[in-house]
Amino acid sequence: MGAKRHRIDHRLDHRIDHRIDHRLDQGSSFYASSPGSSYMFNPTPSAFVGQPPPFLVVKLRGLPFDCTEADVAEFFHGLDIVDILFVHKNSKVTGEAYCVLGYPLQVDFALQRNRQNMGRRYVEVFRSKRQEYYKAIANDVADSRGSPPRRNAPRAKSYDGGKDSAEHTGVLRLRGLPFSAGKDDIIDFFKDFVLSEDSIHFTVNSEGRPTGEAFVEFASAEDSKAAMAKDRMTLGSRYIELFPSSHEELDEAISKGR
Repeated sequence: MGAKRHRIDHRLDHRIDHRIDHRLDQGSSFYASSPGSSYMFNPTPSAFVGQPPPFLVVKLRGLPFDCTEADVAEFFHGLDIVDILFVHKNSKVTGEAYCVLGYPLQVDFALQRNRQNMGRRYVEVFRSKRQEYYKAIANDVADSRGSPPRRNAPRAKSYDGGKDSAEHTGVLRLRGLPFSAGKDDIIDFFKDFVLSEDSIHFTVNSEGRPTGEAFVEFASAEDSKAAMAKDRMTLGSRYIELFPSSHEELDEAISKGR
């Protein structure tokens, strides 16, 4: 049992480190309010000489149960958010979440939001640790394996009942993506199919922020139907839901974000 647990922990550490490093290497966040938002928070290169850099994560408590990643991003408006992880217990939301930040000083700015309101609820913000964040991801993955996928807010045109009978046009809609996901992550997710970056389209809201959804154009309707085998499989720590879509729905979604 101990050896098996060690292997699982090692794979989890490697997967999370790769995910975090991938985002940080991009130099900015999908959540940043402006191209230069991270400049004032970026420590000098000598700040952590001779010691490992800190893991920059805070914990939120008291979130509204219908809170979404976009709500958390707005709550920390102006900060570079690498990842947001909602905590669930027995497949139910707990009102808690972890937020990984891009630069050390941003943790202090995030803590200044302690007991600030999100809607009608005040939210508590605490310092957290790498181990607590990792444990939350492991628990979330384990909890999700025996439960149907969940999202924090319903979206239109997301009805599971018609998936099997829906007509395939070569386009799939993906829901539940980490906000940090890039086109290379989608290509790896569908590694059994030939995809180009031009065939992947992330949707954004009216403020230009990601919605956690994307559209993927496959070479044929047969390929998109076969790709449905990936429905409810994980990308990072998130379940990804797949829905047959169309070029019309794709065009409509893209136009809304412009």
